[in-house]
Amino acid sequence: MILRPARAEDQAAIRQIVREARINPTGLDWRRFVVAEDDGQIVATGQIKPHRDGSRELASIATRPAYQRRGLASALIRGLLADCAPPLYLVCAAHNAGFYPRFGFRPIPPGEMPPYFRRMHRLINLLAGARPRLVVMRWDG
Repeated sequence: MILRPARAEDQAAIRQIVREARINPTGLDWRRFVVAEDDGQIVATGQIKPHRDGSRELASIATRPAYQRRGLASALIRGLLADCAPPLYLVCAAHNAGFYPRFGFRPIPPGEMPPYFRRMHRLINLLAGARPRLVVMRWDG
């Protein structure tokens, strides 16, 4: 198993893994990705995605089901954070929010969110009703 920067030929595998994980399929530019490869097959993905408001997001963290619970997502996150200056944000389903504090992420209220995340948080949680579905978290290094 190796972690490496993505290459152009990885684009289809990145898109497929993200679709299978049912996470945000927008902004999947292979040049921002780090992938985990096992015997020539891409099995996990992650990226740092920039937004127009200047904020950046840890995004597209996904692992093929057969490779889950092997520490690949954690290794990808640590690798991406090692090359990143704070602050960094992420959006996750509320039931996954407990995974990210081990890396230094903390949930933040709307008043601390950059404009992109505030809009996304408001829209998705408005559509979700009483039970918030998305949590926005921040990493300060």
